[in-house]
Amino acid sequence: MNTMFHLHLPASRQLRGRWLITTLLLTLGAFEGAAQAQVPPAPQIAARGYILQDFQSGSVLAALNADQRMEPASLTKLMTAYLVFDELRSGKIKLSDMITISEAAWRTEGSRTFAQVGTQIAVENLIKGMIVQSGNDATVALAEQVAGTEPVFAAMMNQRAKLLGMTNTHFVNSTGLPDPQHYTTARDLATLARAVIRDFPQYYKWYSLREFTFNGITQPNRNLLLYRDPTVDGMKTGHTESAGFCLVSSALRDKMRLISVVLGTESENARARESQTLLNYGFHFYETHRVYAANKPLTTVRAWKGEAENLSLGLSKDLYLTIPRGQYKKLAASMSVTPLITAPVKKGQPYGTVSIALDGKVISKQPLIALQGIEEGGMWRRFVDWALLLVK
Repeated sequence: MNTMFHLHLPASRQLRGRWLITTLLLTLGAFEGAAQAQVPPAPQIAARGYILQDFQSGSVLAALNADQRMEPASLTKLMTAYLVFDELRSGKIKLSDMITISEAAWRTEGSRTFAQVGTQIAVENLIKGMIVQSGNDATVALAEQVAGTEPVFAAMMNQRAKLLGMTNTHFVNSTGLPDPQHYTTARDLATLARAVIRDFPQYYKWYSLREFTFNGITQPNRNLLLYRDPTVDGMKTGHTESAGFCLVSSALRDKMRLISVVLGTESENARARESQTLLNYGFHFYETHRVYAANKPLTTVRAWKGEAENLSLGLSKDLYLTIPRGQYKKLAASMSVTPLITAPVKKGQPYGTVSIALDGKVISKQPLIALQGIEEGGMWRRFVDWALLLVK
């Protein structure tokens, strides 16, 4: 259902007390006496840890050991790709740039793109080799191109992890080869996957490639869900003996995107099966709506002693909510606005909150911000408003 919520407070409404509190029950359909939808517990997943998260809202729909440190194996390459994509966006490298394969890249153990030492390969082909074939040689070559050496690149990975909010992650290399100090969590990997899709949609398409041919050798994508579920369009597999079989998946159904992270399963088929189970659970029992659009007025209030009287308040970013299916019409919104707003007003400054509740429980609270700035008015305007405020 694509109906949007609209909140409006009359600009002339008198402000009393510390806060103006207006509650609007958004009855988009009759629901009085309706029973609350029951969402069953998440299914049992045969993995050491997992998380299922909505891409837009960030809501976690199911999780087990989501904050426990685990080996990411080749899921590490999601961060390597993020940094390479960032270099492409900044123009520091181009897809057509040719990279000379070093002996260090060529000698890297594990899965390979079969890049030969001393040969020159285009950045685009190395990226596809890293994503589709999980080639460690291609991955190290990209890391060296970006940072000079792989250890320096690993330091860049850790810096970016902190910026993205990956609070329990530490990288030692670009590939995911085992190391006691190379770890992450299911939650952090979901954060990273969301960032890749959000920040680099133009490159995300490569995660849906089913195969890639290089040097006369065709290798299939190891993400079995790409062959089993047409709604799955990414992302990355990982496996070492110590990490088990791991998979980050992303699927889009009816404009709702979910991300699942499954770590430490027993086989290639198991990681696909358990990921599919998680995705089906999320899509079957939940739905996501954009409740409010960013930078659109939710209310207009009086601004005192300024060059303009009317101040529009709204949100700095789109507000998405993930809720149990069939519960959209039971949402209620309330708004709290600062009672006395005086110029100067800075654009983006908070002046209250908007809260969304489901069955009386607040599920989201966001700051209301000024959508425009208002400069302080002249002497006469300030005097008139001062007098009006005395009367009020």
